[in-house]
Amino acid sequence: MTVLRGIGVSSGAAYGPVVLVSAAVRPPDNEPAAADPDAELVRVKEAFEHVATDLDTRAAHADDTAQQILTATALIARDKSLHKAVGKHLAAGQGPATSVAAGVEEFAAQFEALGGYFAERVTDLRDVGARTVAAVLGVPAPGVPELTQPSVIVAEDLAPAETATLDRSLVAGIVTAEGGRTSHTAILAAQMAIPAVVHCEGAMDLKPGTMVAVDGDAGEVLLSPSHETVERLRERGDRRTAALASSSGPGRTQDGHPVALLANIGGVADAVDAGAQDLEGVGLFRTEFVYLSATTAPTAQEQAEIYRQVFAPFPGRRVIVRTLDAGADKPLAFADLGPEENPALGQRGLRLSAVRPDLLDAQLEALAIAAKDTGADVRVMAPMVATAEEAAWFARRVRENGLPKSGVMIEVPAAALRSRDVLAEVDFGSLGTNDLGQYTMAADRMHGALSDLLDPWQPAVLDVVAAACHGAADRGKPMGVCGEAGGDPLLALVLTGLGVQSLSMASAKVPMVRYALSRHTLSDCQRLAALARDARSAGDAQAAVRAGANPEVTALL
Repeated sequence: MTVLRGIGVSSGAAYGPVVLVSAAVRPPDNEPAAADPDAELVRVKEAFEHVATDLDTRAAHADDTAQQILTATALIARDKSLHKAVGKHLAAGQGPATSVAAGVEEFAAQFEALGGYFAERVTDLRDVGARTVAAVLGVPAPGVPELTQPSVIVAEDLAPAETATLDRSLVAGIVTAEGGRTSHTAILAAQMAIPAVVHCEGAMDLKPGTMVAVDGDAGEVLLSPSHETVERLRERGDRRTAALASSSGPGRTQDGHPVALLANIGGVADAVDAGAQDLEGVGLFRTEFVYLSATTAPTAQEQAEIYRQVFAPFPGRRVIVRTLDAGADKPLAFADLGPEENPALGQRGLRLSAVRPDLLDAQLEALAIAAKDTGADVRVMAPMVATAEEAAWFARRVRENGLPKSGVMIEVPAAALRSRDVLAEVDFGSLGTNDLGQYTMAADRMHGALSDLLDPWQPAVLDVVAAACHGAADRGKPMGVCGEAGGDPLLALVLTGLGVQSLSMASAKVPMVRYALSRHTLSDCQRLAALARDARSAGDAQAAVRAGANPEVTALL
């Protein structure tokens, strides 16, 4: 039996026939030049608008996280600079479809060079380009073909427009050749509880109709598996379902050490869904969706109305809000500080708030209003904090706006290493393991080829986490995790052993993490944390913890 290996990003197992996502539409070879470039540019702009409108329609029927991604992608289709680049190629004598493709690739090269958020959007940009080329040529847009039975979707990389609108009843699993742990495909697959493997070498060599098994825990794709193998995976799934059926209540270790289990959410629908589940609250509420499509800064009252809807499902429960995380890497029409050579290291997060404190004050005022009206235990934290001075500045503004609890995201190694000083100024810290890993390992988190460096099991990253937790403990301040690492049941044990007191994740991952904690004492977790930190590599760390963990847990993974 042939086994393809990649990165498991959404747990569980799936079995079904391969369905290949249709390739991007390409311009015809030797397409003739436009007879009237100005007229063709009008037609191309209409094609871009057709694509944007379709994305808006899909967004209207999607949940919050998918809605944000689709809305942001629609903005790409409406980008005037992109239209101008296409017009330049039309004027140079290229055909309309060729001009669209050339303009898109020109922008893609710029996005990749900028890195960070821009590099993350290259897949979205190329998807917009392929859809626009199809509209110009009058042919069907690329995408997932109509499914008639539960199938395994295989693609080079799924664009958000496709992932966000998948029919969960017919998509048994997802496999992509590209992508990483924090790609849109990974985030949405985990949110929809569809087993998924990304960055899988050899995926595009799979033939349509081939029966495959997808193991989202091991990161493996098994070709033409035997009946016994399929049954083993199904049996594991049944055992997991039975074990998790009794997993309920607050998170705690076997000896009663509390570890709060929280949800990551991106908007109102996510909040309603999480509020109905057996969770202790929200560990990360990403507020960017409030701003994404706005051309002017939303007022405090406009924001308060949205925040009331988010907080309403959580009376008496904590909701940790991350203030606006934007900047040159996530540009907003009303807060554009201009281009930066390296936006991921520039004026983003709290650094933008320091330049535009009016945006922060309006958001904090709105959060205070909504917290008072709903009775939720609202705690506010700032992104991209590096120094104690920045933490103190933020805490002061939080207090001035009537909110009782302030915190900081620990995603910059400087803040982790000096957490004793940083947390002296605020009430809590929350480790953003995605960015913390990126900055610690000097590896772009969206660069699939660097996935080994971006593995949250990297001992160096665990050392930085340990330092952050040690500083927090010195100050008697709680430290949580709100990155993707929190949803890995084995890594959750390690993080608990390092001193993390709360874990926030996609809500579908909570039951397995709760179960894993319940089968280990705090001293077990500390022992596993020591094994992981003593390892030479990420793979060795994970293997050591798996070998040392309770077999009742590892048997379900």
